Amino acid sequence: MRNRPSPGLVAVAAVAALTATACTAQNEAQQKPKEKTALFKPGSEISYQKYGKTYPATKVKDVPGSCSYEAISRKDYSGQTLKIISHAVPVIGEPTQLHAKQFEEITGGKVEVVNVPFGELHQKILTPLQAGQPAYDVMFYPSLWIGDMAPYLAPVPEKYLNTTGMQDVTAAYMDVATWDGEVVQYPVDGDRHYLKVRADVLKDPKWQAEYKRSTGKDLKVPATWAEYQEIAEVFSGKDFDGDGKKNYGSAEVTKRDDLTFSAFISRAAPYVKNPDVEGGVFFDLETMKPLINTPGFVRALEDMVKAKSTWAPGGANFGLGDEIFSFGGGQTLMSYSWDDAFIQAQQPDSKIRNTVEAAPLPGSTEVYNRTTKSWDRKANQAAYFTWGWTSAVTKASSHQEMAFDYLCFFSNEANTALDLTIGRFGVNPYRISHLDPEFWEKQGWDKDVAKAYVKTLAGMEENPNRVFDLRVPGVNQYMSALANGVAAALAGQESPQRALDGVAGEWAKITDQIGKEKVQSAYHNVVVLEDES
Repeated sequence: MRNRPSPGLVAVAAVAALTATACTAQNEAQQKPKEKTALFKPGSEISYQKYGKTYPATKVKDVPGSCSYEAISRKDYSGQTLKIISHAVPVIGEPTQLHAKQFEEITGGKVEVVNVPFGELHQKILTPLQAGQPAYDVMFYPSLWIGDMAPYLAPVPEKYLNTTGMQDVTAAYMDVATWDGEVVQYPVDGDRHYLKVRADVLKDPKWQAEYKRSTGKDLKVPATWAEYQEIAEVFSGKDFDGDGKKNYGSAEVTKRDDLTFSAFISRAAPYVKNPDVEGGVFFDLETMKPLINTPGFVRALEDMVKAKSTWAPGGANFGLGDEIFSFGGGQTLMSYSWDDAFIQAQQPDSKIRNTVEAAPLPGSTEVYNRTTKSWDRKANQAAYFTWGWTSAVTKASSHQEMAFDYLCFFSNEANTALDLTIGRFGVNPYRISHLDPEFWEKQGWDKDVAKAYVKTLAGMEENPNRVFDLRVPGVNQYMSALANGVAAALAGQESPQRALDGVAGEWAKITDQIGKEKVQSAYHNVVVLEDES
């Protein structure tokens, strides 16, 4: 806080006066809502059914609080327009539109939503911000872009940080929302990668006997990537549904421009995240030398190349949507990535509903030690908190209160409870209350399915050996280079080592272009999250 200038310091006084005037003008530009009579009673029943037949019949209670339907409907934003940019429909784009429509109905304000395909979203958001002409008040985007976005974001005000919903956000996802000790992203989603399996097949005596004959081993949920591969090979091409159609071992995100980098990091995590070595898995924090071509990453890419034999036809070009429907539709035995494939399998009309099980990502029997430059022979498992969707308000917005009210309404307890159950929405558990099996049992999940799901997610929060995404300026360039390298190896164009050597070279160039100190400073925030326990 600026000290009061002494009477003799005329120049300083003049500067202080100008600063105060500017602050006053900025505050006056922030349009406040009027108060009106609430449109909802406390604890009202909330449902999305009136918005279309594609929404579930589920009903929940409006939870009292400053973000509730009752509280937000007391605010009159008539005459104000909020501009929002979000991902294309349906993933995060559909709930953005739905909650915008609701917000308009209950506040009288106007909300304009622009939906953009993933490949264009980064540029559409960042270019106007960098030009000093932000086009939107609210932005929805992948949380790993925080290194690029942070300078332009308004910190979340204290009154929103103190809401019941925000206080319920898990520690990991409050970390994701934080940059340099300040919360600048508004949590609306919690993404992590974990294993999904067809439990009905793994527990079937017929298939257990078949696996025993083929391998001499007992059939169980794979604990390592080697076990994952062995199981996938045995079951690929077999009809374990009994419907006359072939099933396959594994569905993975392999399409170069559709999040392949995240799938690869899942496979690499137990090989590269050594609990006894601090300082980062993507770069050496002191030198900023890329580590992406070190033996742990190479081993993971070798594994991924071997897995090709277990994929369904077209599996070498699966995007996230393909993976969701391949596992969620019962075509494949196993899958790993975001929640969406599991939630799809658990939809009320799913033919495999309540036959699936969640489990931690497979681990390894050894982990690379970049300090000793050798492999430590010990069981290792790493939790991967991959990028989730997040939201933020621009510093330059003249509608900040309306913007934060929209976000707190978007993520209020009633809306989130409904959004979590709609697989295509892309909203996944990020609050402590979401890790209660009773919540999922109320959605029609079997008790064992709900317990395994919650245990898996909660276990990741408790696991001190964690990998977070690379959240630095230019992250899209780094991940694009990585995706190109993975794609080259999967296509057989280059060996895994040679492909990742090429990625390391590209990463070094990107770091030089952006500025070593700038990237290093940002990467420090990632390393802090990974090394704290």
